[in-house]
Formats: sequence, C-alpha cells, structure tokens
Amino acid sequence: MPMVRWVFLVNGIVQGVGFRPFVYSLAKRCGLRGSVINTPDGVEIDVEGEQASIDNFLKGLKEEAPRLAKIEDIAVKQLEPIGREDFTIGQTQRSSTADALVSVDVTICQDCLGELFDPTDRRYRYPFINCTNCGPRFTIIKDVPYDREYTTMSVFPMCPACSVEYHDASDRRFHAQPNACPVCGPRVVLRDSSGGLLKEGDAVAAAARLLREQSILAVKGLGGYHLACNALDNDTVGSLRERKIREDKPFAVMVRDIGQAREFCEVSPEEAELLSAPARPVVLLRKKDSMLAEQVAPGNAFLGLMLPYTPLHYLIFEQIDFPLVMTSGNLSDEPIAYEDTDAFMRLGQIADYFLTHNREIRRRCDDSVTRVYRGREYLIRRSRGYSPAPVRLSRQTEQILAVGGEQKNTFCLTRGRYAFVSHHIGDLENLETLEAFEREIVMYRKLFHVDPEIVAYDFHPEYLSTKYALDLPGIRKTGVQHHHAHIASCMAEHGLEGHVLGVAFDGTGFGPDGAIWGGEFLYTSLTGFERIGHLEYVPMPGGAKAIREPWRMAAGYLYKQFGPGWKSRKEVRFLAEKNGMVLNALEEAMEKWINCPPTSSMGRLFDAVAALIGIRDSVNYEGQAAVEMEQRALKAPNVTKEKYCYVIDDSQSPLVVNTGEIILGVLADLAGEERQNAIAYKFHVTVKDMVTAVCLRARERYGENRVCLSGGVFQNMLLLDMVQRSLEQNGFQVFVHRTVPANDGGISLGQAIIADERRKTGCA
Repeated sequence: MPMVRWVFLVNGIVQGVGFRPFVYSLAKRCGLRGSVINTPDGVEIDVEGEQASIDNFLKGLKEEAPRLAKIEDIAVKQLEPIGREDFTIGQTQRSSTADALVSVDVTICQDCLGELFDPTDRRYRYPFINCTNCGPRFTIIKDVPYDREYTTMSVFPMCPACSVEYHDASDRRFHAQPNACPVCGPRVVLRDSSGGLLKEGDAVAAAARLLREQSILAVKGLGGYHLACNALDNDTVGSLRERKIREDKPFAVMVRDIGQAREFCEVSPEEAELLSAPARPVVLLRKKDSMLAEQVAPGNAFLGLMLPYTPLHYLIFEQIDFPLVMTSGNLSDEPIAYEDTDAFMRLGQIADYFLTHNREIRRRCDDSVTRVYRGREYLIRRSRGYSPAPVRLSRQTEQILAVGGEQKNTFCLTRGRYAFVSHHIGDLENLETLEAFEREIVMYRKLFHVDPEIVAYDFHPEYLSTKYALDLPGIRKTGVQHHHAHIASCMAEHGLEGHVLGVAFDGTGFGPDGAIWGGEFLYTSLTGFERIGHLEYVPMPGGAKAIREPWRMAAGYLYKQFGPGWKSRKEVRFLAEKNGMVLNALEEAMEKWINCPPTSSMGRLFDAVAALIGIRDSVNYEGQAAVEMEQRALKAPNVTKEKYCYVIDDSQSPLVVNTGEIILGVLADLAGEERQNAIAYKFHVTVKDMVTAVCLRARERYGENRVCLSGGVFQNMLLLDMVQRSLEQNGFQVFVHRTVPANDGGISLGQAIIADERRKTGCA
C-alpha cells in the first residue's frame, strides 16, 4: 500500500492534559511514523503511513482522547511523505500569538490516589502527587504554552527519578508539568497564627490532631486558603463565625466521600455525579437531620458540600472521621487570601494554625458553587475547575473585553468562537478586589492573546468596573444596560439569534431613566431591547441601606399603598418595634424622594414581603431575606394554587404590574393569622402567575415564543421551576442558564456578545 502523510492541527483543551503521550501511544499502536508537538495554537500531529492506519488513528484520536482533553476542532492538510522512521514527541513551539487553551485545575485521579496510600510507592503520602491526568493547572500557570518553565513549579528542579518519568513516553507522568516527589518537590509545613514554624514530624498528622482538638486551621489549597474546622462542633463553628465576621451566611462543608455526604444531605444520582466531577465544585444539597452543627448553615434547608480534591485533603481525611467546614480564607466581603504573607496578615486573627506549603499559587481562584436543576447542572459561581475553560459560542467574534458588574464580578474576553469568562473575582467594593480584577484582566489577555478593540461596560456610572473601562485609553467603548446583558448572556449560552422575550429579575440594575430596575420584561435582541413592562416603581428608602434592611422596602411598599396612613398598620410587627422618630424621618424622606430612588426590583419586592410577614427585618448577606422566604415556602404544608391579586396596567407602554393588591393580600392574611410558610408559598405562586400573564400578552403583541429567564432572583429554585413549568404549559420555549450563572457572574458574557453584535451591525 502507498504511504501517505497527513498533518492534523488539534485545537481545544489539549495541553497539560496528557494529550501528547496519548497521541504518541496511539500512533505507535497504529504503526505510524511522524511527530507530535505543542504549538501556540494547540497540538500539531504529523503522521505517515498507510491510509487505513491513518483512518484508524483519526478515529482513535476523536474517541479515545484523555478524559481532561476537549477537542474543539481538527484542521487537516495532506503533504508529501518524507520517509520518517519513528514517531517522536518534538519540542514545544512558542509564538507571540496563540490559540491554545489553558486547562482547568483538576482533582487527583484514581491512579495517583492509589499511589498516595500505597506504602511501597515512592510518593506514599506525598501531598503533591499528580500526573498528566490530574493536579494543578490554571492556578500555577505563568504563561503559555503550558510547560514547566512557565509555571510556579519551575523553582523545583526534578530529581533523576522524576526526570526519567517526565521524559518516558510510556509513563503516566510523561510531560506532567507539576511532576514532583518528596525528594525534589514542594513540602507541607505547620505554622502558628503568626507564621512561626512548628517543629512537628508530620505536619498533616499534627494538623488532623489540632482539628480534633477544636482548633481552626487555615489550609492552603489550589486557588487560595480555606478556613477549616470540625463541622460537628457547634462551638468551634460559632467561634469561626465570630472571627470571620460572618453571622448567618452558610459555610461550605467538605466530606470524606459520597457515603459521608449522604449522612448529611439528600444526594440524587445526578448530584453524586456532580460532586465527583473533576472540577469538584461545592454542590448545594437538601439537608437531612444530622449531627451537623447548626452554626454551619443556620436556618437553611440546603448545605453546600464538596469532596476532597487535592492529595492534602485526602491525607487529612485519612486521619479524621468528621466533616470539615471548608470556607474561603477571608474576612467577610474580602477576597480570598492566596499569597502566604497576605494570608498570615489577614487570617492570623481567625486561624489558630496554618497548614501551608511552598508551592506558589499564581491565580487566586475560589471554589465553584453549583447545583442540579431538572437533572442538569445550574451554576451559582463559576470559578475553580471551570475557568479558564471557554464558553463555546455559536458565532465568530472579534476581540472584545467586557468588564461585568459590581457584584459577583467576572470579566469576559472573546476571540473567534471562544468567550473566556473569568473565574469569580468578587464584589468590586474594595481596593484589593479592584486590583485583583485589573491584574487578572492583564493575565487573561496575555494567556489567550486577546487585544480588545472594544470594551463593554455596565451603564451604572459608579461601578468600579465601569470607571475602569471608561479610563482605558485608545479603545472603543460601548455601554450595556444591566438587564439587557442578563438576557443576552442566556441567549449566548444557547446560540439564540433574533429576538426573544426576556424576564430579568434581580435586586439592582441601573435603568436609563435613572431608576433602579430589577423586575423587567424585555423584548430583546443582541443589539438592543424594548422594555415590555416592569413592576411598578416604589421608593427605596435609604438607597443601598434598604438592601441591608428589608423593613425599609416594606415601608416603601406600605407608603406607596397607604400614603400617610402607612404607619398605622397593626398587622406589621416591625412598625411597633421601630422608634417613631425613625418612622417619621423615613416618611419625610419618601415624601420628598430624598435618598429614595424609585425601584422596580423583584428582589426588593421579595425583601418587602419577607419583612412584612416577620421573616427578616435586616440581613447579614445578600439575598438572605429572599432565601429564607423560599425555604419557608418549601415548608408550606398545604400547597395550593391560591395567589394574591395584582393589576397589569397596559394602558401605558411599557406596561406596569401594580403590586398594591399583593401587599393588601399579604396584610389580610397576616390579620387572619395566616402562617408565614403559607404566605411565602402563595407569594411564589403569585410571581409565577404574573410572569406567565405578562409573557402571554407579549407573545400576542410580538409573536415571539422564546423566553429567557435570567437574574439572581432565578437562583430561587422553587420560583424558577414554577415559572418554567407554567410557561411551558402555555406553549413557550423556555431557556435558562447552564454554562454561566444567572446572577451577575454571568453578565460579562452578555455584555461581550452585545458589543460584538453592535460592531457587526454598526450599532456601537
């Protein structure tokens, strides 16, 4: 048979995942000669042999790739054979431009886990064991291509034994860039709260003993420090809350395995699969009655669980039999600590001891948070294990930077069919987070060789991300309305073109009219939107203060409904508890609209109802009142289809949903001593009915049957399911988020797609 030669350029996540060793073995098996190399654009495979053998090779390439690899496409060209005699792995090519993708950080694989606990293995109980199928990637990378010299492992020269593995194409650690062993690699140490080294023989064993003795430890992970303690000890968990200044927000918990997870939570097969995924996210699960400390997730029906994902975690769990609180290493609202010096300074007053090591973390990266909705993943926070894997788009894009919003910030860079949505940056409310935001944009641009021609930003003039964008010199700028970005991000996930109906429910978004939007019905394309309707405007007394004190929003709704008689409502508990002078001052502010921006926010309506029925007057974390009202609704004993009245005023455009009848209905139920749970459920039914009614009118007007649901309110699974079911029963095609969060962590994707479409259509 004649010899032929084919060159394949493979794009996707194909570097740092054992792809070249796989190609080498596959080519040998197929009797082919040639070479494989990493290039700035992916992996180039040059093979010679009989055509049938090359066909088998290509089939194996597509069907047998390593589990962490993700082949996006394969470009092919045929050349004249040159008579190669063997198959080799060539030197990596570097270039100033690149299309190669960077792998995410991955949990320890089963092969390495077996070696970790094998007394005969030279890496027995070594906390940094890894291979081409597992270990750190994104958090240690300094540049691309992904080679050891461009990672934080470059300061650890490999010993002869590790070097032999690294260069042996038949070895599982062939070209495993973080490859190391106890002789040549990083080491774990135990330090006190001031950073002083403790002379313990086995630092991990000592740390486990301290955890058993009710100590709080700062543990250095892949993307930063965790604060860890015994999750069964209520006093210790309470102490952690006090030191961390985190009153009520639930802590994440790490459990030994799926079996232990089932001791504390209901775990479906889909949830078990998500818990065990290579990304090892925090998965929100329904709690069981158990020995878990109440202080872990006070008053919450759900618990965020995760499994161990580093060798160090597994070594700790080898020596303890209880679950661990494993929460971000920070003070409330600060970014997670990831640099050692900063960690000792910021966490020294929280942690009693530090279990740390000398492998540098290059990228701060929080744990990802997710859950299962209708049998599929529904992301809450997209970070470690997910980023920087790109969102694959259905369209070609130019190079664009979108800077996201203020809360739960992410940014997004686009190039070709890829949208690189950053890992979770956090709330841009302090200098350190802003500096991290700016630093990570620089690094993403470098890693993915994106030189943006347009920057997209939120309309809110006071967002730090907006100010950053407007200060960038020599680049075109385009502002994007917050809720338009929400719906566009959902459209981008699903490859939707043309127009859709959008329901964008959240707490805050700057409207072009200067009001605070958040209960929005939109007719949306990727270039613009028409506001179909919204919740009626009510005063938001105290501005941002009303977010932290939901009783203020309740006062705003009462004032809207009753005017000067709002303070006489005997059913409302908080009115009797507040100082009369405070209520009088609040009324005067609402009369004169002093520090009382008008808002249409659905999130604020949830807050108001929660305060009216006595669930929560003030909150300790964002969305707490709405979260607790959802959980009260889930406990409602007699689920009915009863709903509160509301009025859709379509005599104007956009139409307005008047909520006064809802407030009257809630008060009537309170006067009749209706229980909180039943009111909460009835309110959810009302919102579901409202969404369906407005969408039916919009379909009649616009002839559009596709509906996208976005915004942080749709993290409420009860409401999301109610709304989606109702819309589907009425013949709508409903789209929800899967790849990026519905909350503000997803709007940078929407901003980027809008900016690209405006560029293409000349609307920028």
